[in-house]
Amino acid sequence: MSTFKPVTHVIFDLDGLLLDSETVYKATHKKIIEGFGKTYDPELRLKILGTKEQDTAQTIVRCLELPITPDEFSRLAKEDLAIMYSNIPLKPGAQRLIEHLHDNKVPIAVATSSSENSYNQKTAIHHELFSKVLHVVKGSTDPEVINGKPAPDIFRICAARFADSPHPSSCLAFEDAPNGVLSATSAGMQCVMVPEDYIPIELTSRATLVLNSLLEFKPEDFGLPPFK
Repeated sequence: MSTFKPVTHVIFDLDGLLLDSETVYKATHKKIIEGFGKTYDPELRLKILGTKEQDTAQTIVRCLELPITPDEFSRLAKEDLAIMYSNIPLKPGAQRLIEHLHDNKVPIAVATSSSENSYNQKTAIHHELFSKVLHVVKGSTDPEVINGKPAPDIFRICAARFADSPHPSSCLAFEDAPNGVLSATSAGMQCVMVPEDYIPIELTSRATLVLNSLLEFKPEDFGLPPFK
């Protein structure tokens, strides 16, 4: 018998969870940071993982005391990222899970810290798959998302935008980043975490369930239709 509470709705993070995009962000940030003679260390990477684009730039510039403004950092990053966005692959199990939930009429949405423009660029080659998602909250450009992850705003807003406005406790969140897990659980949701391999195990403790891959997820553990 499952120890988890049954849910009716599912909300996915995007970067690092559905899309294998964290390596792209790492390479871009590393290039800019090292261009100023600084080092992009793992501690800083963990600090910005899953945050809004504006918050990411502010944190990097502040922590490393870079001689540019956060807006200038964002502009440099966007120039490089635009080139790489067009070919980001899906993470293992992402397509299977989204299609399964959609086929079984489980309402699904995405809560991402991405902006409208970057979301559209990253998902363009996966348009058919993402058309199965009912709505997407894009934290960096959504006027309702005042505070980005790890604040609970984005997940609460995402839940409220389902047609039947379920209570957050009826929603299951999927995340890869500690900031995202804190955001989802603070919103009152159970959260399945699929962390990158460099994330320390102690930073996974707030997750309801920790998996190595979406391929390991068993929908029936949360009262959802099982895979056939």
